[in-house]
Amino acid sequence: MANGHRSQIKRERNGQKDGRPFAKLVYARIPVQKACFVMDAIRGKDVEAAEALLEYSPRYASDVIYKLLKSAVANAENNNGMNAANLFVAECYADNGPIMKRIQPRAQGRAYRILKRECHLTIILDEKGAAGKTKEVSEDTDAQKTEETVSTAKAKKETKKAAPAKKAAAPKKAAAAKTKTAKPATKKAAKNAEAADNK
Repeated sequence: MANGHRSQIKRERNGQKDGRPFAKLVYARIPVQKACFVMDAIRGKDVEAAEALLEYSPRYASDVIYKLLKSAVANAENNNGMNAANLFVAECYADNGPIMKRIQPRAQGRAYRILKRECHLTIILDEKGAAGKTKEVSEDTDAQKTEETVSTAKAKKETKKAAPAKKAAAPKKAAAAKTKTAKPATKKAAKNAEAADNK
């Protein structure tokens, strides 16, 4: 293989795995669009609030996603040793699965297509404290960036102020040099200039 042995590739891939607890349900008999209505409602919410929303939601997908959320919480408690009270829904999404194609008989011997859609559901949880730390770090870096941009903007303004003064001084010097080095083109002009100086 070009990229290395299969075991080496798997080792590298496992080293980059996300350590957050998750639960996944594949081939759920729900269309992606209907599942996304429920997923959007619980995204970013605490586990308790998400469970309450799913328990009393009238949509069919809410029952399936409720069980999936319970599974994710159990994985977090048993595998990662996390406290369920500190967990929230960090990510949740639905991917397209295979589509079963069926036929509905219609008039005059026609057959209409029925599409029975499936999807793959994923819920990823995270602890509130870990997310807060990352937010604090990002805020610190943002503050540093803003300070740097302010300092660079000030430096640019100072250089712009100094530049016009230099430009204004340059034409005066050039004019003085021209007057010193300028020689009269004709003898008559030279005589006139001498007479003007004598007066």
